[in-house]
Amino acid sequence: MGKNKDGVIFPVAPNFSEMSDAYLKFIEDVKAEIQRQRISIVLNANSSMICLYWNIGRAILKKQEEEGWGAKVIDRMAKDLKDAFPEMSGFSPRNIKYMRKFAESWADFEFVQQVVAQIPWRTNRMLLDKLDSEESRIWYAHKAIENGWSSNVLELQIQSGLMERSGRSVNNFTAALPPADSDMVDQVFKDPYLFDFLGTDMPRREVEIERQLTEHIQSFLLELGQGFAFVGRQVHLEVGGDDFYIDLLFYHLKLRCYVVIELKACDFEPGFISQLNMYQNVVNDVLRHPDDKPTIGLLLVKGKNETVVEYSLAGYQNPIGVAEWKNQIAKALPEELRSSLPSVEEIEKELE
Repeated sequence: MGKNKDGVIFPVAPNFSEMSDAYLKFIEDVKAEIQRQRISIVLNANSSMICLYWNIGRAILKKQEEEGWGAKVIDRMAKDLKDAFPEMSGFSPRNIKYMRKFAESWADFEFVQQVVAQIPWRTNRMLLDKLDSEESRIWYAHKAIENGWSSNVLELQIQSGLMERSGRSVNNFTAALPPADSDMVDQVFKDPYLFDFLGTDMPRREVEIERQLTEHIQSFLLELGQGFAFVGRQVHLEVGGDDFYIDLLFYHLKLRCYVVIELKACDFEPGFISQLNMYQNVVNDVLRHPDDKPTIGLLLVKGKNETVVEYSLAGYQNPIGVAEWKNQIAKALPEELRSSLPSVEEIEKELE
């Protein structure tokens, strides 16, 4: 405190150099607490998702044992769950089969809760794919948590035979969380399955908007009478062990090529072009007949930054059109394709 010339007492701000050490410790403590809470929240969410997957897998095993259901029930489940939860990518046939195998491999739910539910789903799938014995899976699961390994690092450790080189004891582990700055924590924060599992009100609204747009564009293109033949919605693609879904897939009878359409209820992002291009490459490789022309890609979005779009489209070989960008359609699609496709104005009018 200080006094002025009239004797009035007033507060005196502390010298910053005097408070700097105390403040630095204070802000470091605050940042550490924020980090701990973020990790705790995301790991708890991951644990809930893993336990859900175990319960689904256990329920399938039980029904197959009691009712004699065959493997086809998984395909039916995948369709029904995808219809009920279109925003979630975790209910592909392949992932549901992993849930069944996951429950079959870990009979003790308490162990699942305490250990393997603490690691990402991708890491759990790695344990199922690369290891045959429960002993080795337990050992590597504990080591993954202790060291914060991502699935890629875990795979390298398994391939190098770390357990055989380190000793096979599995009884001396203590409960632990992965280090805050580890690859595993980073992977959990980026896990698409987890984000789909959590969801928020806004993504659900966006999914509903995209669903309605998809239905409308599907009807619009079929009613044009320009040669569009409907192939499917949410067409499943398995790429390198990951699941992807094409919003709309058509075959154009006049152009003799597939047309991949992606709809986004948000503004343009550069990654949309990369994703669409990948879908085109997969369709060209898996579905395209040797006599077919290269697959066309159409991206429909809410808004745009024209400069970002120009740079995003540069360098791609596949014919790609973005409905909102009149100039870019002309650049992206070959001349002979334009007359057989709806104009940008027609598509934009439908989107409005």
